[in-house]
Amino acid sequence: MSLPPATLGQLSRVRWSLTALFGLFGVAQTSWMGRLPSIREAIDISDGQLGTILVVAAIGSLIGVTLVGHVTVRLGSAMTLVISSAASLVGFGLLGVGVLLGSTPLFIIGLLGNGLANPGQNVPINLESARVEKPLGKTILPHVHAAFSVGALAGAGLAALTAAANIHAGWHVIGVIAVVTVGRAVLIRPGTELQAPPHRGQNLSGQTRDKSGSLRAWTEPRTLMIGVVILAATMSEGAAANWMSLAVVDSFQTREALGALAYGTFVVAMLGVRLVGPGLVERLGRVALLRASGAAALAGLLAFGLGPNLAVVWVGIILWGAGAALAWPLGTAAAADDPSRAAGRVAVTNSMASIASLSFPPVLGLLSDSWGIRNALLLITAAMVLSILAAGHARPQPPTVTATLPPARRK
Repeated sequence: MSLPPATLGQLSRVRWSLTALFGLFGVAQTSWMGRLPSIREAIDISDGQLGTILVVAAIGSLIGVTLVGHVTVRLGSAMTLVISSAASLVGFGLLGVGVLLGSTPLFIIGLLGNGLANPGQNVPINLESARVEKPLGKTILPHVHAAFSVGALAGAGLAALTAAANIHAGWHVIGVIAVVTVGRAVLIRPGTELQAPPHRGQNLSGQTRDKSGSLRAWTEPRTLMIGVVILAATMSEGAAANWMSLAVVDSFQTREALGALAYGTFVVAMLGVRLVGPGLVERLGRVALLRASGAAALAGLLAFGLGPNLAVVWVGIILWGAGAALAWPLGTAAAADDPSRAAGRVAVTNSMASIASLSFPPVLGLLSDSWGIRNALLLITAAMVLSILAAGHARPQPPTVTATLPPARRK
């Protein structure tokens, strides 16, 4: 059934506003990390101390993601985005001031605040993007996640420019979050147009809210299996971000620039697949595409970890990046199949992703001392096998409206 022109216009406005919001999220989360060498010097800490301190952000994110499902159900996506944007502004502001003053405690407090705020951006954007897919009749989540990749590249480029211009890293952080916050203020309202103003006792779809839904989702086998798919993708993508460049440099005794190019190749492969992702979903279906993605990532990891030369390793990098591109957006879409339970389920799957990002990089670091980095990365192949086996649980599921009604209201 064709939609009225006004409705199509509204859907288009919501779609591109959400895409831009995710792009801003990518800029905010990566641009300051490009200034880490200057930040380390400004607060006068060692590499080991910096690594320990950065875990604070992951812990904050883990705490935040366990709360964001309930907050989104109670307040709605728009208010959750407003609150998290304000928290992000404060967190990055304290981080920047800490760098300007050379204060490690302020820097740590800012990191914690930013970590707490991140899920309040990520979950509502994913949730609203999944919501607009249904009336639009097409898959858009891969494009939304592609916008994050574009934002990440832009943020890295901005960091390089401000570093070359000798702009203090503290002013860089404060300036970027100020611009990002203005952009968010403009985009939140059009990005959440499809959400009716939340009222006590109703969920985002206008149905009666299940107050325990965000907790009950942790007991649902389907949700947990989808979480396994996203967890494996997060583990894979995060390991590449943390260890790929170093693995290439150490294994082949090559220049640091080539290691950076290796990770750049990985990001470009991810971005390219995300851009064509909607068409692939239409042709292959969600489950088949998730299995193909898992197989590509598995083959890429094996080539990267066992390849005898850089040519084979580079093929592995491309396959690995292509395979890691779609699991998170497609898994999020699967978790949001039922609008009445979407917030809690998306929060659960994102929680599992946060657990992976918090725990796995340090494990790889410990194992790399005795195994070597490339061999340690092969551990991810076990997660990819589990992801392929769990992909069938992402099969589209019809909404179950009555299942979310309290017993007294059932008829």
